[in-house]
Amino acid sequence: MTNKMRRASGLGALLLAGLLLDTAVATAQNAPACPTMRKINIGVSVSPPNVVHTSPYVAKELGIFAKHCIDASIIQFDGGGSPASKAAASQGTALVSVSSIAVGNGVKVKQIWGLAPRMPQAYVVAPDIKTAADLKGKRLSAAGGGVGSFNWIMGREVLKSAGLTPEDANFLSAATAARMMGLVAGQIDGVALHPEDVFQGQQKNPGIHVLVQLADMMPNYMFNAYGGSAEWIARERPLMIDAVAAMIEANRVIYRDEAKVVPIMMAATGKPEDAVKFARNELIKRCIWSVNEGLTPDRTQWTIDNDVANGFIEPAKKPTVEQVADLKLASEAVEKAGGRVTIGNCKD
Repeated sequence: MTNKMRRASGLGALLLAGLLLDTAVATAQNAPACPTMRKINIGVSVSPPNVVHTSPYVAKELGIFAKHCIDASIIQFDGGGSPASKAAASQGTALVSVSSIAVGNGVKVKQIWGLAPRMPQAYVVAPDIKTAADLKGKRLSAAGGGVGSFNWIMGREVLKSAGLTPEDANFLSAATAARMMGLVAGQIDGVALHPEDVFQGQQKNPGIHVLVQLADMMPNYMFNAYGGSAEWIARERPLMIDAVAAMIEANRVIYRDEAKVVPIMMAATGKPEDAVKFARNELIKRCIWSVNEGLTPDRTQWTIDNDVANGFIEPAKKPTVEQVADLKLASEAVEKAGGRVTIGNCKD
C-alpha cells in the first residue's frame, strides 16, 4: 500500500469513527435518562379495544411511555363495569376507567385524567325503530357487565328520553364484543355502538341506523376517565403524572398524524383500515379525545348529580368533585406534556 493510500485509508477510518461517535452522542442525547424503567398496567375497557381506547397503544408503540421512563403493560377488560376492572381499580393493580358511581358507593378510587370526556357512541337501532318510544317492549343490550354496565345505563337514558322506564324494555346481557353482531342479526333492537362498529354494522345490514348520538343527548356526561386506587395514586404520584402525560401526548399525535396512528389502531382493534379511518375522523370531528386534562369541575359535578338522580348513588353518600377527581394531578400531567394546547376546536 502506498503512502497516499495509507493516508486515504486512515482518513476514511477517522471519518467513520467520527460519524459513529456523533451517532452515539445523538442517541444518548435523545434517549431518556432513566435510572430504571417503572412498570405500570394500563387497562382498556373493552376486549378487543375500540378505536377511542387506543391511546395507550399509541403511547406504547411510538415510545412515548418509554420516553417518560415507563414500561407499560396494557390489559384488556370486558367492560369498564366488569368485576375484573373494578377489582383492578380498587386494588391498585392498574389504571382503568373509574366512575363517580364507584366513589359514591364507597370504593376508594379517584379519577386522574379524562381520556375521552365526551361519549363516542351512537345509540343504534333496528330498521323498524323510528323513535325512542318505539323501544317499548324491545330487546336492548346490556353488554359489558349486565345491570350497571355502560350499555345498560345508556339504554335507560334513551328510554327516559321518551318517558319510558327500564321495565318497559328487556335488557339482555352479552359479551361486549358481540354487541354489534347482535343488532346486525336481529337478536337485539338497540345498542350503543362506537363509530367503527356503526360503519361495519351498516355494511352488513344497511337498515340499522343511528337513533341518537349519545354525546348530543347527554353533552355533560363524563365518558371515560382513567383512575385507580386512591392510596396507590397518592403513593406513586410521580409515576401517575408521567403515565398520564404520555397518554396526553399520544392523544395529540392521534389528532395530528393519521399515518402514524392508524396502523397501531388497526393492530390493537383488529378492525380494517376503512373502519378505523372513519372512526378516527368521527372522533376528531366531535372532539371526543381530550388534548389536555379531560376533566373539568362542571362535567364531574353534572355526572355526580345525574348518578344521584338515577339512584346509582344514595343522596346521603353523594361525593364531592374533589373526592371523585384529582384535577391538580391532571393539570400537572398537562404541564409535563408541554402545557395546554388547542387542536382545531378541541380544548378539553
